Amino acid sequence: MSTAASPLLEIDDLRVSLDTARGRAEALRGVSFAIGRGETVGLIGESGCGKSMTALALMGLLPDGAQVRGSMRLAGAAGGEPAVDLARLDEAAWCRLRGRRLGMVFQEPMTALNPLHTVGDQIAEPLRLHLGLPRREARAEALRLLEQVHLPQPRERLDAYPHQLSGGQRQRVGIAIALACGPDLLIADEPTTALDVTIQREILDLLAELVASRGMAMLLISHDLAMMARSVQAVHVMYGGLIVESGPTEQVFGRLAHPYTRGLFGARPRIGVSRGTKLPTIPGRVPELADLPSAACPFADRCAIAIDACRAAMPAVVEVDHGHFARCVRVHEAPGVVAA
Repeated sequence: MSTAASPLLEIDDLRVSLDTARGRAEALRGVSFAIGRGETVGLIGESGCGKSMTALALMGLLPDGAQVRGSMRLAGAAGGEPAVDLARLDEAAWCRLRGRRLGMVFQEPMTALNPLHTVGDQIAEPLRLHLGLPRREARAEALRLLEQVHLPQPRERLDAYPHQLSGGQRQRVGIAIALACGPDLLIADEPTTALDVTIQREILDLLAELVASRGMAMLLISHDLAMMARSVQAVHVMYGGLIVESGPTEQVFGRLAHPYTRGLFGARPRIGVSRGTKLPTIPGRVPELADLPSAACPFADRCAIAIDACRAAMPAVVEVDHGHFARCVRVHEAPGVVAA
């Protein structure tokens, strides 16, 4: 949960169901967390655990036919704009918010930009649409944004097309587009995917700098545990459409209260391991949506310490320590491993 007294965004019991080839299934099954202004919060977990689905719900970009329950309350903006429940918006209302108060950096810089339009036009579009800037002013602001995200030769890049830029440069353009209208919340979904390590660090440092200077909130989504350890103040571990562990990053990564969190840490590469040594793995795989149990721990079939109680009912959320929670019946029986 956010430590802020009055969160910018408060998600309560968010549930999303989708049509699948095997019938209707729940992709999110009661997600709750909050983000305060100036705070960076992380979502981690394997692919298929619900991280990106949460982001799409927050941006109003869910697949056709998706049904949403619960609430996603966005606090009012400066200037008297009232608070709004994102879960209740129609498409017209989403179009007024998306790109203005809510910005998103998508995970694939090679495909996130429109190949038919110049960089300058793509950055200027939300400025003209939401802020009503005339073409010349929008272009000047686009240049300022490219300078702010440290794109080399920004003036020349304004008239470049995406294919003329490297992956790191495209990601900086994507960040500029997301930040164009000064959003209150920035969602960064795997923002360093396909980038080399040096560029990854530059992008993360840039995002942190922008959050601090603009006072906005950021939701950072990744499976990179090292990235999360140095980038977020609070972290939520997702599995099976649920948050199974959450709290301040230092507490979660220091205690590793849930078996799934311990499994993720155990499987990460380590420096100094002998050549040919096999990394520990979590047995099995993330189940299909239609196979998720409705009244049991979704991780039970992959968990080494599961007992009958894990399969008899959905585990309740247990407080591990102040502000640190885990959804596991054996939290206090099976102590976590301190992170290396």
